[in-house]
Order: sequence, then structure tokens, then C-alpha cells
Amino acid sequence: MKKRFRVKKSEQIEKIVHTRKMVKNPYFRLYKRENHDLPHFRFAVSVSKKYGKAHERNKVKRQIRAIVAAQTIRKSIDFLIVVSPQTKSLSFAAMQEALCSLLARHNIIEVS
Repeated sequence: MKKRFRVKKSEQIEKIVHTRKMVKNPYFRLYKRENHDLPHFRFAVSVSKKYGKAHERNKVKRQIRAIVAAQTIRKSIDFLIVVSPQTKSLSFAAMQEALCSLLARHNIIEVS
């Protein structure tokens, strides 16, 4: 996934969180904000140090980026995925199912 699809600056992440459009399950929290300035979506992944060591946090971020890259995401939207420490117990398939259900519930996945 190209870096232009990522939100990196903390003030941009704060804008996404402050819109208060959030859905969650025991494993993820998903914040959404409409962004009509860009012709593509952007997203960020946040994993707390409570999750584990750096290599564990990096692994789950890579897995989430792979899950998002496989989806057809609506344009002009920014979203933030916050990973819960309980996610550590999930397999990749279960993580994909939990995250995709949240993306569908929050109307982020394009229906074709």
C-alpha cells in the first residue's frame, strides 16, 4: 500500500478522532471522517505499547495494512483503526473478519 494512503500527522489524526464517528468491537475501534479534499482514502493504524513489543506491534500493523489493501474502500474518506490488546489472541482470518465487519458497519467499504 502506497504511503499517500496513510495519515501520519498527529493533527490530522486528532481531526479524525474529534468527529466522534466511531464504531467498535472487542478488538478494534474505528473512527471515520469525510475528506473531500483528496480523490482517495487515507487511513492510520494505532497500536498501544500495551499490545506487546515493537516487533509484535509492527506485525499487526502490517497485517491490518494488508487487510485494508484487499478491500475496495470508498473515496474521500479518512479513517483511524485503533487496535486493542485482545487482538493478540486472534488468527489472521479472525482479525480480517472482525475488521471487515467494522468497515462494513461504518459504510467504508464500497458496495459494487
